[in-house]
Amino acid sequence: MSRKTEIQRLKAVLLKRRDALRKALAGDLSALTDFRDQGGGDEVDFALDSAHLEMSSQLAEMESRELEQIEKALERMYDGTYGVCEVTGKSIPLERLRALPYTTVCVEAQRELERQRENPDYEPDWSRIPDMSVDFGAAPLGDFGLV
Repeated sequence: MSRKTEIQRLKAVLLKRRDALRKALAGDLSALTDFRDQGGGDEVDFALDSAHLEMSSQLAEMESRELEQIEKALERMYDGTYGVCEVTGKSIPLERLRALPYTTVCVEAQRELERQRENPDYEPDWSRIPDMSVDFGAAPLGDFGLV
């Protein structure tokens, strides 16, 4: 299978996952709103509701981060930079992309980044942070049941 064909297959996977995450987040947000609106009960109910609300909130945060990574990967597909390591500029092997389709770095670069973070004298290279002033278009609030 050619690299181009495999990237098209990965695009379909990312689009499916994006849609699933959007639906899950819409459900999570409506559930969080329902919890907030509920009242009454005893202290045990309140403690259990608080614990459940915290877990739901953390899950929604993780799903939101994954959704953001997927959106960025799809944008890289559109602009032709998908599958290129942001650190080395080399092609990311298809095996890595299949395992983690929204990755932006190859394994070697990831290992080096992790080694640097373990070093107590590590100073992050802020010049590699992408310019976030560019608006790639946010998902409509209606996708999350907020409108």
